[in-house]
Amino acid sequence: MIVSKVTYTGGLRTSMLHLRSGNTVITDAPVDNNGRGAAFSPTDTVASALAACMLTMMGIAAESKGWNLEGSWAEVTKIMGTHPRRITGIEISMTVMDRQLDDKARQILEHTARTCPVWQSLHPDIAITLHLAFEAC
Repeated sequence: MIVSKVTYTGGLRTSMLHLRSGNTVITDAPVDNNGRGAAFSPTDTVASALAACMLTMMGIAAESKGWNLEGSWAEVTKIMGTHPRRITGIEISMTVMDRQLDDKARQILEHTARTCPVWQSLHPDIAITLHLAFEAC
């Protein structure tokens, strides 16, 4: 199934159209690779997709258990290598808004994050670090 149409719009920029919803995402080459850095770079989208996938899968698990993770968030750091230029590491600092989750619930959520489809799809040479905090709310 085709999920998107990606168009090069010039100036090292693309427009990614999600066909089912009509939503678009713009990418721009990063400043350190001849771009303006005015939008997510393609590699930014990969790193950010990891955090989005983790939170989505944790949300699915939470909803099935009657837990509420609304307001949980993640900060993403992407580490680039050279020769070849590629992502060599992704660091995720995630804060889960904890509405009195017990240790078992926290373990379930952490396991869910670490086994999300994007994590499982990334090359094993990419070093992924997850810092997970539970914050009372």
